Amino acid sequence: MAKKKPEVTMHSYGLYDGWERDSKDLPNLVKISREIKTELDIEFGYILRIQNARNGKITFRIEHPPFKDSSGREAAPFEGELYVKTNDFRFFLGDTVWAPIEDKTGAWRLITWLDGEKVADKTLHLI
Repeated sequence: MAKKKPEVTMHSYGLYDGWERDSKDLPNLVKISREIKTELDIEFGYILRIQNARNGKITFRIEHPPFKDSSGREAAPFEGELYVKTNDFRFFLGDTVWAPIEDKTGAWRLITWLDGEKVADKTLHLI
């Protein structure tokens, strides 16, 4: 039997309640929006629903406004990868605002690839 083609849909994007990286639970959507008020500890991003892609490789990148890392250099885009664990998988890509908040305002572009093919690309603006 032929393998089903993976299906990826953007479930939601915008402002979310808190998220624990080590938790299996995804954050809850507070508001769908491309513009998000910059406040300390807010969570923003998107949730993808990925079907028929078990063991597929997700790679992602978050391009952010210029700010300094802990060593005083301009922080590079955040990048990572993980593998799809089930045939009906949900994936959250996002970030939290931390102090100082002034350098976090601007465009945050979130991009996700599945097995090398771009499946999501959303820019959220922190204002």
